Amino acid sequence: MLRLLLNILLLVGLSSIIFSMATKAEEIHFYNDIFQLKYSALSPDNNGYENEYFPAKENRENWSKMVGIYYYPDQNNPIKFAAEKTKNIESNERDVLLKFIENKKADKAALSYLENGSLKGKNFFEYNILKYEKHPTKGMMALRYAIRYFFNTNNEITSIGTKVKSENDDYLTKIIESPIPPIIEKEINNS
Repeated sequence: MLRLLLNILLLVGLSSIIFSMATKAEEIHFYNDIFQLKYSALSPDNNGYENEYFPAKENRENWSKMVGIYYYPDQNNPIKFAAEKTKNIESNERDVLLKFIENKKADKAALSYLENGSLKGKNFFEYNILKYEKHPTKGMMALRYAIRYFFNTNNEITSIGTKVKSENDDYLTKIIESPIPPIIEKEINNS
């Protein structure tokens, strides 16, 4: 009984530490970083709002880490949606799917992948972790955590690959356990 109580307290504490919302909804604490809402708009692709949070000195055009919260009011099947996303990732030569997890009982799915990109002449791998789950009233929500790893040499590519491989399961576990904050429905574009 004591062990069960300790496990519950640990899980609750871990979840609140990992993904606690600050006093105002426009700031999120994720892992040991603080992210500020710098982009919020109604998406023409999914007919729902998308919110993107970045560290204080970063923005949508120039970032190293980000948290995204996306609302899909017209989508009702998170597992099917995530499975389609994995097909798109696998068919794109710039992307590498790392892991796809589905929980049919909870109607949730999570995935991680690497995307090769370039920004202002600098090459990077964008490491993305996403969780999809039903919205409490209508549609579906997605939670995204992304990190950009910039590189110049093959040795740096190998190092990034090793780092991502060693941390992938931990990041997936943390994003799966993290609650998705409510979406903020207002137009914000802080570049």
